[in-house]
Amino acid sequence: QVQLQESGPGLVKLSQTLSRTCTVSGASITTNSYYWNWIRQPPGKGLEWMGYIGYDGSTYYNPSLKSRTSISRDTSTDQFTLQLSSVTPEDTAVYYCALFSGLDSYFKVWGQGTLVTVSS
Repeated sequence: QVQLQESGPGLVKLSQTLSRTCTVSGASITTNSYYWNWIRQPPGKGLEWMGYIGYDGSTYYNPSLKSRTSISRDTSTDQFTLQLSSVTPEDTAVYYCALFSGLDSYFKVWGQGTLVTVSS
């Protein structure tokens, strides 16, 4: 059973870089057809997909966030990390990591989600 555990600061200062790490258990981050995603939900708004890093190390980002977003991975620890630079209060949101299975075509596992607040 795959589980995802997020970690990282819950408070980030204006214009700094937000960093979140997701630790995977129950599967390897290199498992074929698995895509490791970051998704966020600002207060009172809908879900926004941010990007993924694939089982093969490929990355793809939401075009609206691409210039500020980087997702990397550590295959030795089965972790993947989100970095979002130059944050503003509009980046305040609950951040989730999630596994998308390319075989099943759905988000099959989600992390617990953590509120990250950008302070001005």
